[in-house]
Amino acid sequence: MGITETFAKVGTGAHAALYKLLGGRFVGASDDAGGLIVVTTKGRKTGKLRSRPLMHMRDGENLLVVASAGGADEHPSWYLNMEADPHVTVHVADRTERYRARTATGEERDKLFARFVELNNAFASYAEKTSRTLPVVILEPDP
Repeated sequence: MGITETFAKVGTGAHAALYKLLGGRFVGASDDAGGLIVVTTKGRKTGKLRSRPLMHMRDGENLLVVASAGGADEHPSWYLNMEADPHVTVHVADRTERYRARTATGEERDKLFARFVELNNAFASYAEKTSRTLPVVILEPDP
């Protein structure tokens, strides 16, 4: 792992820890579209809990996130962890809730991704950088 990847990993982990500690205050938390949430997954290789801040949108009671990885050619590890175990914990501001993740497909995926592009055009440039289709993940409440 190069210095850039190491810095990004440490920075992301610190951001997630601050988010949880401060209940989302001062670190971009918002339940509004484009606000940050922290998604905690179980590591598919280590079994350790891994937390990542992600921009989200709401769709009714569901939360939506995109596994963009900034347009990298590989899926982000949090997405691979969700594929292995779809049960996740989400910190939304000062609330913690359980969700079950599923990847949108076909027309549903395309419509949801278009909503993200409308919210933030960076998603369009991420999609242009890579040959993979950027997954849209639907987080559904998991009682």
